Amino acid sequence: MDETLSHDFVEQARQWRLDLHRHPEMAFQERRTGDFVARMLAEWGLEVRRGHGRTGVVGTLARGSSSRSLALRADMDALPIHEQTGAAHASVNPGIMHACGHDGHVAMLLAAARLASRRDDLDGTVHFVFQPAEEVAGGAREMVADGLFRDFPAEAVYGLHNWPGLRPGEAVARDGAMMAAFATFEIEVVGRGAHGAMPHEGADPVLCAGQLVSALQAVAARNVSPLKAAVLSVTQIHGGDAYNVIPESVALRGTTRWFEPEVGDLIEERLGLTAARVCEAFGCKAHVRYERRYPATINAPQAAGFLRAAAARSGLAVVDAEPSMAAEDFAFMLEARPGAYLWLGAGKDGENPGLHSPRFDFNDAILASGIGLWNEAIGMAIGRG
Repeated sequence: MDETLSHDFVEQARQWRLDLHRHPEMAFQERRTGDFVARMLAEWGLEVRRGHGRTGVVGTLARGSSSRSLALRADMDALPIHEQTGAAHASVNPGIMHACGHDGHVAMLLAAARLASRRDDLDGTVHFVFQPAEEVAGGAREMVADGLFRDFPAEAVYGLHNWPGLRPGEAVARDGAMMAAFATFEIEVVGRGAHGAMPHEGADPVLCAGQLVSALQAVAARNVSPLKAAVLSVTQIHGGDAYNVIPESVALRGTTRWFEPEVGDLIEERLGLTAARVCEAFGCKAHVRYERRYPATINAPQAAGFLRAAAARSGLAVVDAEPSMAAEDFAFMLEARPGAYLWLGAGKDGENPGLHSPRFDFNDAILASGIGLWNEAIGMAIGRG
């Protein structure tokens, strides 16, 4: 750990984290969080701009005359989950909680900005990007569309995520694929309702939907090469209101994941065709809504190497791991600028709830590691000498 990261300094970051955890906000509603971030950045002398991605905040620190630059990103939003941690700092907003550790990400990047504002060995510019709406709503896409990198030019952009599947002190920044692309789908199976005692008089969408769930598993299992990653999961089934009535329709909803663009195209094509043909066989119709949400998160090798070097210099053990089929909208920033994404080990002894669990709480023991990593990255990118 960097010697400048005193106990009191890290403890202050922890207090910010606990406050943010108590007051979680959903996508594009991060007004209190944005006010908190903007106030801190301004106190430390950074130039603060708001409004990119609606509720986004960017703090810029410029030193010297060098044109060197980088952007560091933290996500701010929470999830629609009822917290079950029992912690003293649990959410005061019913049905909303920081179940993914974005409170910790904000605290670490804020502390890194504070530390950078005190340094006298920098020659260049660093943009501290606090992004809204990472969870499904695509806040990174909106920030980029609003001119993030036009207004805040950066040679590279970097992000991290706490990772309970790794031990504290470990870090992963792979060359190439880190996180999968993802889409959502809804299939409305439209049949013909009937009395439950006289099913032959209708076209049963419940029976059809059951067969369709099974058939959809063949999209990945029998259409995509087993050497390539693909996931299709039906996660919701909705239909019917009475025990003795076959309904008019049933809705299936779910998600798909992939890395290679051609695999994504194949999944979408075969999902639509499978739904149409299975429903036709049961005398039903399929209305398919398919929406691609995030592209794959792909690290530029040179940027990933830079991030691994910064991690090692900060005292982290750089390890390797397989890519994750989860998704991350930082992918939109990586499409716009070279950069890399890192997983920071955050596992806990004993019960170690995963991301998005109602029992998840950010591991404060890794705050110093995240701050130290960003501090090293800033020094390597724009430090004098």
